[in-house]
Amino acid sequence: MVKFAILGCGRIGRMHARNIQTHPRAELAAVYDVAPQAADEVAAQLGARVLSSVDEALGDPGIDAIFIASSTDTHVDLITRSAKAGKAVLCEKPIDLDIGRVETCWREIGPLDPLVMIGFNRRFDPSFKALRDRVQAGELGRLEQVVITSRDPAPPPPAYVRGSGGLFRDMTIHDFDMARYLAGDIVEVQAMGSNLIDPRIGEQGDIDGAMVTLRAASGALVHINNSRRCAYGYDQRVEAFGETGMLQVHNRRPTTVEAWGATATQARDTVLNFFIERYTEAYMAEIDHFVDCVETGAKPLASFQDGHEALRIADAALESLRTGATVRLDR
Repeated sequence: MVKFAILGCGRIGRMHARNIQTHPRAELAAVYDVAPQAADEVAAQLGARVLSSVDEALGDPGIDAIFIASSTDTHVDLITRSAKAGKAVLCEKPIDLDIGRVETCWREIGPLDPLVMIGFNRRFDPSFKALRDRVQAGELGRLEQVVITSRDPAPPPPAYVRGSGGLFRDMTIHDFDMARYLAGDIVEVQAMGSNLIDPRIGEQGDIDGAMVTLRAASGALVHINNSRRCAYGYDQRVEAFGETGMLQVHNRRPTTVEAWGATATQARDTVLNFFIERYTEAYMAEIDHFVDCVETGAKPLASFQDGHEALRIADAALESLRTGATVRLDR
């Protein structure tokens, strides 16, 4: 039984806490949040112990793993301290907004050979994983193109945008990781962005829509399109195209019922509303994989290095957006 402490009891932390508690080989032992009321609520709902500090979790020999679900600006410090305490670590993305801090973190903890996994949950989505497995098995022959569509149902509040690191580091970073997961290492990045949805996002120097083109080391091209608003729900689709055919993953809906009538045919439910609903199975599979890694010592599917590479691509996209130039990553 892998015993977890969760650091951070906001929306994402609460979701992970429930998933841990329902896992047959995991136990939610303790929770901590800088807002004590949030930790108290989670502990009361799930029967966990409330920690008075991070140090209490790191010093407890009965805790095997630390799940970091706190704000991004705390991630590097908590990863470093947890690794030095000998704990396995599962941390929400991104590792940090500053690539230099990420690299310093790894220089400090890398010699310890720690188990650190980054929460790129989409790698564990059953449909995305099946598509990737079939690409890897050669079903499409040589992979030539990947199209990734990711659109949120509504823009986040300005306060969130202010500390998020911007669209590329906050939202598109999942798509950058998916691009690497499907097409391999990325060597070129070209990005364009717009602010057509919420002027308050533009006032903070950010964009709310983007199209990014990537070139993989294999030569395959990847196109990512993002929007902070989508009138029909949480739009999550992937297409892989190769010399012998195409594979697609479509949006998920609450049911597969279709309605046929005088005013519409093939009318279906709207797509699932947001990420927790859309990626329910992925989040569960993510926990299951991490527990396997803790128990067996296996390397995680979404490693610290994967988090580093996704952030490198995000930074390159920002540079491309600023300069209008294609940015190379293989120099």
